[in-house]
Amino acid sequence: MNNKSQSESYKAAGVDITAGYRAVELMKKHIARTMINGRSDDIGGFGGLFELDVTDMPHPVLVSGTDGVGTKLKMAFIMDKHDTVGIDCVAMCVNDIICCGAKPLFFLDYIACGKNYPEKIAQIVSGIAEGCVQAGCELIGGETAEMPGFYSEDEYDLAGFSVGAVDKARVLDKTKMKEGDVIIALPSSGVHSNGFSLVRKIFDVEKADLTSPVEELGGRSLGEALLTPTKIYVKPMLALFKEVEVKGVSHITGGGFYENIPRSIPDGLGASIEKAAVKVLPIFNLIAKAGNVPEHDMFNTFNMGVGMSVIVAAEDAEKAVQVLKDAGEEPYIIGKIVRSDDKVTIW
Repeated sequence: MNNKSQSESYKAAGVDITAGYRAVELMKKHIARTMINGRSDDIGGFGGLFELDVTDMPHPVLVSGTDGVGTKLKMAFIMDKHDTVGIDCVAMCVNDIICCGAKPLFFLDYIACGKNYPEKIAQIVSGIAEGCVQAGCELIGGETAEMPGFYSEDEYDLAGFSVGAVDKARVLDKTKMKEGDVIIALPSSGVHSNGFSLVRKIFDVEKADLTSPVEELGGRSLGEALLTPTKIYVKPMLALFKEVEVKGVSHITGGGFYENIPRSIPDGLGASIEKAAVKVLPIFNLIAKAGNVPEHDMFNTFNMGVGMSVIVAAEDAEKAVQVLKDAGEEPYIIGKIVRSDDKVTIW
């Protein structure tokens, strides 16, 4: 910290630069957890450095992804719990990158707040660091912007950016997909980070009881269930890429099945999904019941318990399931690829 860097005039306008310095000091231990190569550069430089090792990539291709947490942050504000939304932020970026077959390398965050409370900022960054650890990537930089008058003092926004790499020959190619290929589901941990505007409307979360046990949720509270962080699929998917030819991967985010699964399927083919095979999580049954939400809208808004779908050849399905199980997942088959002008059919 630069002891001479302080401005009472700026502080009077709502921006306390010394609080920013304090936040950086508090977050350093969290950032250090993500340094895979043991590097410990000074935090706070003008740019984040990353040493790129492409010895196993004859023709490396960089893959980038950026996203935020959305209105799920409102749940963190209400419950005053800020150490998990960073996991969501990382997950939303790295899970997209893995859909191209790439390994996430590094991550940068952007936190905008009405007032910089150093301890709160450090809690947010602790979650970001945990997400990076789960994804096997480094947190190499970020920005915390104190914006009085733009955000209320107790609120903030959170977004991130990640870059991964894959050899050009190993970029997933959906044109290899054919009729009869199998669709494998990887379970989600809950609502993840999409559909929260509808969730908040249905439960009226500002007034709802978020802390009492709910029978339909197995004794968990509504707040706990909704704030459960987004699952990160990087490590099990990287293990799968090494063992099986994967033809397509979809990260099931906003828009649910109908919006995301088609993104990994070429024209002329479609996903035929057996509804009874989908292991719908209790939170989605509760949302549908409480909000009287039609089934189609549920599958067109939420992940319904499937955080990621993976498409492989029928002859590789058994091996793919086993590889994913060995990597700690609980995969199961939900359908197959058929000739169709409809990208997704749920029957």
